[in-house]
Amino acid sequence: MDSARADSPHPAPPDASPWTAAPKELHLPAGRAGRGPYAVHVDPDAAGWAYSSLRVLDLPPGGLHPLATGDSEWIVLPLDGGCTVHVAGEFIELQGRDSVFDGPSDFAYLPRDAHARIATGLGGRFALAGARCERRLPPRHGAARDVPVEDRGEGVCARQVRNFAAADAFACDRLIAVEVVTPAGHWSSYPPHKHDEDLPGREVRLEEIYYFETGPGRTGYQRVSPSRPGGADLLAEVRTGDAVLVPDGWHGPAIAPPEHPLYYLNVMAGPGSGADRDWKISFHPDHRGEGYR
Repeated sequence: MDSARADSPHPAPPDASPWTAAPKELHLPAGRAGRGPYAVHVDPDAAGWAYSSLRVLDLPPGGLHPLATGDSEWIVLPLDGGCTVHVAGEFIELQGRDSVFDGPSDFAYLPRDAHARIATGLGGRFALAGARCERRLPPRHGAARDVPVEDRGEGVCARQVRNFAAADAFACDRLIAVEVVTPAGHWSSYPPHKHDEDLPGREVRLEEIYYFETGPGRTGYQRVSPSRPGGADLLAEVRTGDAVLVPDGWHGPAIAPPEHPLYYLNVMAGPGSGADRDWKISFHPDHRGEGYR
């Protein structure tokens, strides 16, 4: 383990030129994809795809961050701490939480073509999940109590899914986002599945970003295997602050370390918008007919 990871669970982004994905670069260790004030900054141009974005913002006590939403819709999701989001003449108060392992958080939806400000009194860490879109929806507050929480899987594949911005839970134009907490030693994102083709009624094409957190010094694992010749292929150790890009391919399992749960935020978007925004997946041929377990 390198010293930067050992010294801080949330390494500061380096002062470097903007990150652009190299061919086949799917695993972004903490700090690798930082830009400016963001510990993680993944946008469609850098990732080499069309829709999905993720930024992770650390703010000190009393911190203030301006955000121009541009051609994308965004959700501001507290990872730790709370904040106030000012957008379109509205103030959205987010109570937040102490950590990602403390249950669902409330969140704020920001429309495209807007100017927002994120302010925090006590400081915190905030995920900005985004997707390029066409429709401009109104800003809204999502309450933590309204987040559908799903207990998925059984035995060592049991995990908790927080469907705060799932396609059937919260209205967006293209953006889909959920959180998953995998107990210590368990597998999630299993059986391996994919969403890299448009197959009517069966599968919907979605680009996906995983953002990970776990215990200090702890290591989980993420697997992505090819669904086509030359497709995405990755087996990575993942730690707090890491991201993984899934442009295509079978993804899963995600494996928690024995001593600590593994958290990840999934950010997804694809061509489907409005009524066509959906999450449909195909399971790996070795597991067809089993479904999630």
